[in-house]
Amino acid sequence: MFSLFLLWIGALTRLFSSRGNLVLENLVLRQQLAVLKRRHPRPNLALFDKLFWVIARRMWSSWKESLLIVTPETVVRWYRTGFRMYWRLISRVRTQVGRSPTPKGVRELIFRMVADNPTWGAPRIHGELLMLGFELSERTISRWMKRASRDPDPAKRWLAFLRNHREAIAAMDFFTVPTITFGVLYCFFVISHDRRRILHVNVSKHPTSGWIIQQLREAFPFGSTPKFLIFDRDAKYGRDLPAAVRSLEISPVQTSFRCPWQNGVAERWIGSCRRDLLDHMVALNERHLKRLLSEYVRYHHEDRTHLGLEKGTPDGRIHSAASGRVLSEERLGGLHHRYDRAA
Repeated sequence: MFSLFLLWIGALTRLFSSRGNLVLENLVLRQQLAVLKRRHPRPNLALFDKLFWVIARRMWSSWKESLLIVTPETVVRWYRTGFRMYWRLISRVRTQVGRSPTPKGVRELIFRMVADNPTWGAPRIHGELLMLGFELSERTISRWMKRASRDPDPAKRWLAFLRNHREAIAAMDFFTVPTITFGVLYCFFVISHDRRRILHVNVSKHPTSGWIIQQLREAFPFGSTPKFLIFDRDAKYGRDLPAAVRSLEISPVQTSFRCPWQNGVAERWIGSCRRDLLDHMVALNERHLKRLLSEYVRYHHEDRTHLGLEKGTPDGRIHSAASGRVLSEERLGGLHHRYDRAA
C-alpha cells in the first residue's frame, strides 16, 4: 500500500518535469524492466499491483503499450474477477426471498399418503394435511406428488383385497405330519376368511387331484360356496383342479410362486395347529390323526380366542357375566383348558 502511494506521488511530480527528461527516464526504466524480466520471467504481483492495472485500464486508453510484465488478457481477466466480486458483494441479502421450502417431514408424509392411498389426488391429500395442521398450498402438494412412487407394496394391495372380500373368500392348503413308523400323512383343510372357521379337514397318505376335488365337494354343500378360493401351486392339485373349482361356481385364485404370505390365513392356522397340538404328540396312524384334528377343530371353533377376531372365537363364545368361582375344563387331553365362571 505504501509503495502504491509513493508511485502516485512520483506521477504527480513528473507532471512538472520537461518532456526531454521524461523521455530519458522512460527509456531508463524500460531498460531496467527488460533486465528484470530476463532474470524473473514471471514475477508475482500483489493485490494492489493488480488493482493499479485495473484502474489504469479504465482511465488510460494507451495502457496496453506500457505492459511488459503481464499480458493484456491477464489484466482483462483481473477486471472481470473484480466485477464479479463487486456484484456478489452488493447482491447479498439477509432476509429470505420467495416461497419457503417444504420441510422434509412434510414431503415424506405426502409420499406416504400417495403410497397408502393410490386413488387420492392433490385435493384429498391437501385436506388431510390441513386437518393435521400443515399450511401448504394444493399446488405445492400436486408438485411433490409427481415425484412420489404410485406403485404401492404388492403385499399391501393383496392385504386390502383380502380384507375387502373376506366374507366371500375361502382358502385351502396341505401340511404334513410324520407318523410313529416314520411315514408321512398329508392333512388337507379348507378355512373361511370371515370367521376363521375350518370348513373341512381330512387326512390321506397319497392325496391325488381326484381326492382333493371330492374333498371340495364335501366342504361346500349346495348353496354354500364362497366367491373365491385361494390355494398355492402345489403339484398335488394337478391341472384339473382349477376347472373343477369353476364348476362349483367358485373363482380360483392361485398364489404366486414361493409366496406363502398370499395365503396367510391358512398358513397361520397351520402354525397354530402345530404349536397347539402337533408339536406335543406323535401320530400313530391315519385314524389317530383324524381324531386329534377333529378335536382340535372343535377347540378352535368353540374355545380358542383369536387375534384376528378381536379375541373372539369363530363360533362366537359369550363373555361370562356371572361372578362365581372360575372353573376349568380340559381340552385336547389336558394340553389346553377352557375357563368359565360357575353359575
